[in-house]
Parts: sequence; structure tokens; C-alpha cells
Amino acid sequence: MSDPQALTGLIIRAQSGFFSVLSADADSPVTCQLRGRLKQGPKLGDIAAVGDSVLFSIQADGSGAIEEILPRKSEIVRLDPRPQGEYRQVLLANPDQAVFVFSCANPDPRLRMLDRFLVIAEKQNVPAIIVANKVDLVGIDAAREIFGVYPPLGYPVIYASTKQNIGLDEFRDILQGKLSALAGPSGVGKSSLMNAIQPGLGIAVGEISQSMNKGKHTTNFRQLHPLEFGGWVADAPGWKSLALWDTEAEEIDAYFPELRELVSECQFSDCSHVHEPGCAVLAAVESGQVSAERYDSFLRLRDGQE
Repeated sequence: MSDPQALTGLIIRAQSGFFSVLSADADSPVTCQLRGRLKQGPKLGDIAAVGDSVLFSIQADGSGAIEEILPRKSEIVRLDPRPQGEYRQVLLANPDQAVFVFSCANPDPRLRMLDRFLVIAEKQNVPAIIVANKVDLVGIDAAREIFGVYPPLGYPVIYASTKQNIGLDEFRDILQGKLSALAGPSGVGKSSLMNAIQPGLGIAVGEISQSMNKGKHTTNFRQLHPLEFGGWVADAPGWKSLALWDTEAEEIDAYFPELRELVSECQFSDCSHVHEPGCAVLAAVESGQVSAERYDSFLRLRDGQE
């Protein structure tokens, strides 16, 4: 039963069992720990995570205690295999969307990685938006040629350039009022984009990324960054390590929007979409209805390749 005196807050930082919780009417967060009763029973996964809405109380010494974690509407989860069974590591609770930043050039666009990210977003039921950055290096027509396959599949693409001030208003608009997970390869200009919409934000996000990628001996922490125009952004460097090892090969087609509508039309119910006669997917690839590059990404993921 909830404490009637408990406050409602948002976990904006988590590190080593300590949680920074910000209530709606406060300027600064309260450092909280979980009540002991919340930790009872087998530990199958993270009980609380950044992005969680919680009920918490403030103790006499000014510290806080998390009394209850409110139901999540969504989550980005990494399944960690351990001897005692799978452990659900929650990278981010309650994301409204995942924003994937990839460059048009320098470095070359890694569309295989993008397709992998999109499959993970589909599996975790998180809407995905693509930012095609550094448009100035190739021109808008070439950029649309590279990323044009995605909008018809339901993935909006924002074409951006900080040097030419292209797409920045649109980028700001999609973040406004939302809790966004930000991910993408290194060198694609995430920090420059963030700094362009809010000076200093890219530096703060970059520091989190570096700390999380330094290795297992570094104390990892996760944090939400407030947007001055409303909303929160969380850098998600762990996205690259979100394995699909818990996904069966025959499930992968369900996470490709252009393939899942065709599966029912295949001649065989257990069609692998590789060599069978009467395969609707192969026919769609041959006719150009399905992108050959996306089909290749499907095959690589199905075969467990990166």
C-alpha cells in the first residue's frame, strides 16, 4: 500500500544502488535508495532504472527512500546470461522513442548497424527515428538516396547538418517533451547536434558515453539530461551490445516491417525466406518491392552475423 505522504518523482541518475530522484516541483534531485522490501525475493533484473517514475519519501537526514516503482509503459532491456539464469538489465525505463544518429559520410553510413538497431527497437516496442547527419558532405539528393528506404517502412528520417543549419529545428521538435534514447556509432556528430540545440549538452552526454565504454572496472552510471525546451535525453551507448541472442532465427522476419506482411503469403508456414519455392519474400526482393540491402541485413541477423 502506498504511503499517502510519498512524493512522485523521476529517476534521472542511477549509480551503484543510489538513485537521483527529481519531483515535479523541485529544482534539485534527492538521493534515494530502495526500500529493503523492494529487494526481497530472487533478483531477476534491475528493480529500478533511469526513466522510472517512483513514489519516494524524504528521511530526517534529507536522504530519500524509494517506496514504489510505478508501472512502466516501455523499457529498453539487455538480457545478461548468468549462471543462475537471465538477468534483465534495464538501460532505460519509459522511453518515448529511440533516436538513431548516423552520418551520410565521414564515417561512411553503417546501414547494417542501423538495421540491427531498428530490429532491436521493433523487438522492444520503442518507436524509432533516424537522423541522417552531415548532409553537407554529400548533398541532400545523395543523402535521400542513402536513407530513402526507411520512411516508407514507417521510420521518419531527419536530414541534418550543423555546418549548414539543416534539420536542427526538426531535430529539436522531435525531442521536445519526450524521453528519448540517443544512439549511434562514434564520429557521426551526436555531440555537435546536441550542442547545436542546447550548448553544452553534447559534452555532458559524451562524458556519460566515455564512462560507460571504458570497461568493466569502471563504475557505470546512467543519466537523463534535461532539455531546456522540455523533455529528456539519455545517451544509450549500451545499445550496441544489446544482443539478439535471446531471439530465435525464425522470429527475425517479424521485426522487419516490410517482411512481416509477406510471411503469411509464403507457400510454406516454416519458410526461411532463403531458398524455398513459393516464398513471397524472395519474390518481393526480386521484384524490387523489398530492398536487397535490407534483405541482406535480414539474412545476416538471421544467421547471427553482426
